[in-house]
Amino acid sequence: MTTTSYTVTGMTCQHCVNAVTEEVSAIPGVTDVRVDLAAGSLVLTSPTPVDRVQVAAAVDEAGYALAD
Repeated sequence: MTTTSYTVTGMTCQHCVNAVTEEVSAIPGVTDVRVDLAAGSLVLTSPTPVDRVQVAAAVDEAGYALAD
């Protein structure tokens, strides 16, 4: 399993966490998603690495952005 961490900008509440979790969970191969509102972090687990572009697109769909 591969675990990858990202920083998400723009999240301010639990609704934000739920939206990001839902969108990232829909990426094929993602088996676990953990979002920490206070830290602004996103940690996903998958059997193989997930392309950052896919993660960025999912986070964008939720209304937020990955930090560079």
